[in-house]
Amino acid sequence: MKNIRRANLDSVKLVVVKLGSAVLTDRGHLQLPFFSRFASEIVALRRQGYRFIVVTSGAVAAGLEALGFTAPPVTIPEKQACAAVGQLRLMRQYEKEFAAYNQIVAQVLLTSDDIRNRRRYLNARNTFRALLSAEILPLVNENDTVVVREIKFGDNDNLAALLTSLAEVDLLLLLTDLDGVYDCDPKADGGASLIPLIAEVDDEVTAFACTSKTSVGTGGMLSKLEAARKAAAYGIPTVIANGQRPGVMARVLQGEIEGTLFLPRTNRLNCRQHWLAFAVNPCGSLYLDRGAVTALIERGTSLLPSGIARVEGRFGVGDPVSCRDLDGVEIARGLVAYSAPDIEKIAGHHSREISACLGYDAGAEVIHRDNLALL
Repeated sequence: MKNIRRANLDSVKLVVVKLGSAVLTDRGHLQLPFFSRFASEIVALRRQGYRFIVVTSGAVAAGLEALGFTAPPVTIPEKQACAAVGQLRLMRQYEKEFAAYNQIVAQVLLTSDDIRNRRRYLNARNTFRALLSAEILPLVNENDTVVVREIKFGDNDNLAALLTSLAEVDLLLLLTDLDGVYDCDPKADGGASLIPLIAEVDDEVTAFACTSKTSVGTGGMLSKLEAARKAAAYGIPTVIANGQRPGVMARVLQGEIEGTLFLPRTNRLNCRQHWLAFAVNPCGSLYLDRGAVTALIERGTSLLPSGIARVEGRFGVGDPVSCRDLDGVEIARGLVAYSAPDIEKIAGHHSREISACLGYDAGAEVIHRDNLALL
């Protein structure tokens, strides 16, 4: 077990660390001793050559007391108000603790729109590169003061997973109030056993995941498993561990048996494919025959019009679409070279017939393999 851990963690240099509200807060109060310890541990690890991007929850929880809430707010405006007040308190605490070590920190607030839009995505990547090059520690949170359902990441586990490819990191470390993944809910069953290693997040793993949420968090174990799956697709490991235990980050990076380690996929997606697979929302669907599905999955080909059986939705050139088999199972996502009406006209035809069908030819592929990500 230790050899497997060291093999997956020895080359790690850049880490996304996600801190959940359960680690940072207690009944609406920031746990100040944690911030002090966290800063000292991060600084010590940075001196060893590690670099970090911190995804921090806690803004809404930190704003509860200031606005007089005795329970988590229910309405979106109330949550946004708490976030507006709490984010300031949260960043002030981070800045204070890291200033004791002369470590400059930077606040980065994102919405899912910033990740879906390719231009803004690349701008965010450049920002992270500049901050890391300047030895500045990025502190990232969802911009809860403006988000609504349509532009939310869902939770910071998902945000952290998407940052793995955006910032090209080597490890996703999710720190929570549990020691890792258990075979059943440890808060309900005293006989629950910790699972130290998970090779793949499949139906069997998600079946026994703890679905309970903390009173202040928005995720849960299922969202962490989904984050680990997305990181694995990019080809990096994930560790879920207990952030309340002193020295946990150092022990993880040293390859010790700490928390639950998720192994990366060997057939990894590159940065662009990872963005296509997990960051964008498809505008429609293309239903593919068996031959096209086989060609995409087994041979890694482009999608040609001859393999398209049906078109669903309305989308234009360059829009993201979902590629599905005839049973509706999604197998890939990609950017189309033709609009939905034009694809309907050429569906089932050979590529050489495109010009005759449309009066123009924008290429033999409906989706080029460079613009395609297998799920």
